[in-house]
Amino acid sequence: MAVRVRVPFAALLMFFIPMPMKRYIYILFLSFLLVACGESKGRFKIEGRFLHINSGELYVYSPDGVIDGMDTIKIQDGRFALEVPCRSDGVLMIVFPNYSQQPIFAESGGAVEVKADASRLRDMEIKGTKANELMTTFRKSSTNMSPPQEAKFAAQFVKDHPESPVSVYLTKKYFVDSNTPDYKQAASLVAVMSKAQKDNGALVRLKQQTDLLTVSLPGKALPTFSAIDVDGHKVTNGDLNAPVSVVSVWASWSFESIDAQNAIADAMKKADEKCKAVSICVDASKTMCRQAMQNNSIDWPVICDGMTINSRLMKQLGLSTVPENILLRNGRIVKSGLNAAQLRQELTKIYH
Repeated sequence: MAVRVRVPFAALLMFFIPMPMKRYIYILFLSFLLVACGESKGRFKIEGRFLHINSGELYVYSPDGVIDGMDTIKIQDGRFALEVPCRSDGVLMIVFPNYSQQPIFAESGGAVEVKADASRLRDMEIKGTKANELMTTFRKSSTNMSPPQEAKFAAQFVKDHPESPVSVYLTKKYFVDSNTPDYKQAASLVAVMSKAQKDNGALVRLKQQTDLLTVSLPGKALPTFSAIDVDGHKVTNGDLNAPVSVVSVWASWSFESIDAQNAIADAMKKADEKCKAVSICVDASKTMCRQAMQNNSIDWPVICDGMTINSRLMKQLGLSTVPENILLRNGRIVKSGLNAAQLRQELTKIYH
């Protein structure tokens, strides 16, 4: 019985090509592969579709510097796509029309597919990378839990997956930025993750933050600092010499952090010089910072050194995210790690 063997045309063609030409074609082919691989490296791509959203816009920002500022995702016929530069792994936060936010974990050369129903965003499914699939598992598993149950589940999830960037995000969300923060639990989980993620910059920053939060108990003084504001003036602890004062981190692209600045401005109007503030703007451009200050009536000292979330003063004070706020009375820390809503609530109590 005859056996028929199919030989690809390209392979057959190579048989008749002289050896020097073969080397040339091989080198050309190898170069093509290297270029093709290089194009995906340093980029991160999101594609997806939504039910019950035919057209519109979503916003995306990164609390840890994957992208600068705010980007826009356009939805057409229920579908969308976004590709961004991504030199280091981090979190992208998608902001929906109802102001809810969902994280997507970006990694260089990665791509994910998103499927979601706009009426049930908690059931959003993201496939394509291990971290995003793990976050999808957590999201779906915790959908019907009460807040205490969800926090308890988050803590166990972190212990079960200490190597994942998802665990860093969950620790910050449930135990640092929560309306009922648990800094002791946060510090404990950070210690567990630190053994498995020695090179994760976000975890290093979270450790700095939890170290400050656990050390800076009520009654402690703010660490001594010195910086130069956007007008070239020196700013020190002395600029917070008042019955009530605030240290606040903000950015022109973060709606929540701008709300915190508005809360500070409202308190200053009511306090009649008895409330002071020093803010740290993480915008990459001083021009953008000054424009935002003008638009939002921010007329107290603002430090913007162009180093975004790697600001020297943020590191010195153990701050690591946007927004973040420390409330002081007579130079002593009252509360730290406050989000915008918590800061407004505390200032309202004082200046009701």
